[in-house]
Amino acid sequence: MSPYVQAGCTATIVFAAAVYLRGWLHLHTASATPIPLWRAASFLLGLLAIWVAVASPVAISDQRMLTAHMIQHLLLMTIASPMIWLGSPVPAVWNGLPRLARNVALPAIRQPVAAWIGRAMTRLAFCWMAAAAALVAWHVPAIFQLGMQSERWHAIEQASFLATGLLFWWPVIQPFPRESAELRWTILVYLFLATLPCDVLSGLLVFSDRVAYPVYLCTPQRAGFSALDDQQCAGALMWTCVTVVYLAAGTILAMRLLSPRGDARICDAYWTS
Repeated sequence: MSPYVQAGCTATIVFAAAVYLRGWLHLHTASATPIPLWRAASFLLGLLAIWVAVASPVAISDQRMLTAHMIQHLLLMTIASPMIWLGSPVPAVWNGLPRLARNVALPAIRQPVAAWIGRAMTRLAFCWMAAAAALVAWHVPAIFQLGMQSERWHAIEQASFLATGLLFWWPVIQPFPRESAELRWTILVYLFLATLPCDVLSGLLVFSDRVAYPVYLCTPQRAGFSALDDQQCAGALMWTCVTVVYLAAGTILAMRLLSPRGDARICDAYWTS
């Protein structure tokens, strides 16, 4: 990634943080239901995770090590995405935008087609398939090679990881206050099924005796790792991280649903303190 692209990504992330904080401060002083401080911290840490993935030295190291590439993927899909939604970004960002921007966006948001698209894109099946498709497609060797050789395609790859990560975590966290009949215990099944593509891919990387991505055979390895060692480390990292994060989310969800508040709105039942 060129320095100019890194600078642009950093500026975009700083701008997003500024808009969020402006809206958060407005709600904190003018609203009867301000966003808690821990949620603001979660949102900012999510932005930090995105910056580490796309504009920090990790973004350069992925050209030399598959493990660094895997760290990028995990930060965008598994770490940053749920932290962004836990930050209640919808009301904060909306109140942080200039009045002119809100006046321009409001008519489009109120269109029936916008509501229909939103409902369609946040259904469990669509969110699961989008995340699984991005994960599998970008790890097909030929497509992976394309992303490594082209800065444009590499940017598309990272954007798709973040976008599908946000889609995947939306029905789990429900950042927008809306009832959904398909969310309750089915989310536990949703999380379990989501681990399956990751398990298959991780297993192939860990137990394969051949290097899946020849591009790493031509790059110098660090810490004495061979290309195969690097591949096995990347697979083990994804296996462990996804298992821990999804298990934690499923455990919290099950505890909330078993509590006396289990019939409350999903977003409250999951994550309110």
